[in-house]
Amino acid sequence: MNKNVSIVLLVIGVVLLVLGLQEFGAFGSSISRALGRGPSARAWLLMIGGAVCTVLGGMGVFKK
Repeated sequence: MNKNVSIVLLVIGVVLLVLGLQEFGAFGSSISRALGRGPSARAWLLMIGGAVCTVLGGMGVFKK
């Protein structure tokens, strides 16, 4: 994988993780968790997508 693509994936992954954590702590998600339904699907998708992009980008940037 091209190193530039890896850096872009790493940056996008970190941004998605931050957005996912913000969505997780949002008011609507807090009410949903209080009612026992858990966090929203959007929060999970953002966090999982961010984790995948971060891992793939990190592997591309730090491989020898």
